[in-house]
Amino acid sequence: MGKVFSGVWPLMLGILLIMLGNGMHFTLIGVRGGLEGFSTTALAIVTSGYFIGFLSGARLTPLLIRNVGHVRVFAALGSFMSAALIAFPLLIDPIAWTLLRILIGFCMSGIYVAAESWLNNASTNETRGKVLSAYMLMQTLGLIGAQALLSMGDETTSVLFIIASILVSLAFAPILLAATPVPAVEITRALSLRDLSKRAPLSTIGIFLLGSIYATQSGMGAVFGSQIGMSAAQVALLVAAFFTGALVLQGPMGWLSDRMDRRMVICGAATAGAVFSFGGWALQGGEVSLLATAFLAGGMTTPLYALFLAYANDWLAQDEMAAASGALVFTFGLGAILGPLVTGAAMERFGAYTFWLIMSGTFALIAGYAMWRMTQRPPMPTDETEKYVSVLPSASAVAVQAAAEWSAEQAESESED
Repeated sequence: MGKVFSGVWPLMLGILLIMLGNGMHFTLIGVRGGLEGFSTTALAIVTSGYFIGFLSGARLTPLLIRNVGHVRVFAALGSFMSAALIAFPLLIDPIAWTLLRILIGFCMSGIYVAAESWLNNASTNETRGKVLSAYMLMQTLGLIGAQALLSMGDETTSVLFIIASILVSLAFAPILLAATPVPAVEITRALSLRDLSKRAPLSTIGIFLLGSIYATQSGMGAVFGSQIGMSAAQVALLVAAFFTGALVLQGPMGWLSDRMDRRMVICGAATAGAVFSFGGWALQGGEVSLLATAFLAGGMTTPLYALFLAYANDWLAQDEMAAASGALVFTFGLGAILGPLVTGAAMERFGAYTFWLIMSGTFALIAGYAMWRMTQRPPMPTDETEKYVSVLPSASAVAVQAAAEWSAEQAESESED
């Protein structure tokens, strides 16, 4: 294991720095956009722009890597992303910001594809689970740590955007200097949404709805905080609470899902998310109350993503999951584009706290659909299900596919024992 991590530590360090920079920019967009007088709808469009770019990058980056290689793709995407971060305070305009967000989303998607293919190649069947878990941990810690870095400068100046750009630029130094030859990434052509919805309807519908929740939390959370009068530091704490909840509650949710009908865990988590989010809307409490609500709502969101992937993996053959990975990531991305647009329009019309009400309603839709699906298909015996593995919503199809393969191998190994 030590030899494996000695080979990937530059990538782990680089991913941590990238997530620090990317996490700073996510929160800064909501805070600075509000200060510049952008409307809620405009900020929602800016937020959705990231996920438009993310979907585009997921489709095009594998082609770029096959044509010019990982190192050149890494260097190019890093340069574009660093430049885009500096450009935000220079181009104070919603249209310009949307275009910059599309570019950053494209770059981040490409970075994930390249990084995850490297990780997958550097690990074996025995170590893949631990390597993926460490990678996901670095991402989450980076997003949480990014919120602390927002106290290093004044949000009304260019300083914080410059810091984010520096972090991203530094991230590529250890990665590029330590880069080793990696086979060209191969992503199986995705299943059509029609085929996926027939084979795994709960995962398809659920992951689409969850995409809207995740994008609302990560993108519109800062907008909500700014609109109710929170300081930049308080907004950063609010956003950090979403990701901290995901980090803390991922393990317990996975443990439960390996021991009972996953649909019950999905339904329970979605119901809890609906209740917590509804409480945020109904109580409209102070800072401590909002932080607790964000922690609990965020704690339901990321684990649900991994649950939907695990449930799809249960019902698909291992060779089918390779094709399903791309379709699931694409479905999640569609929801992530739509979510901020709906939430932003509702917040502008009915007030900032509608942020929580929209999330509550979406969680409730997931819970209701999961309950209905339990009446349509008998449960799979727990000894026949695949192992749960933590996967973040930001993962590319490469990581989703690798996690599915590891999960199937672990389940097969345990059944033989």
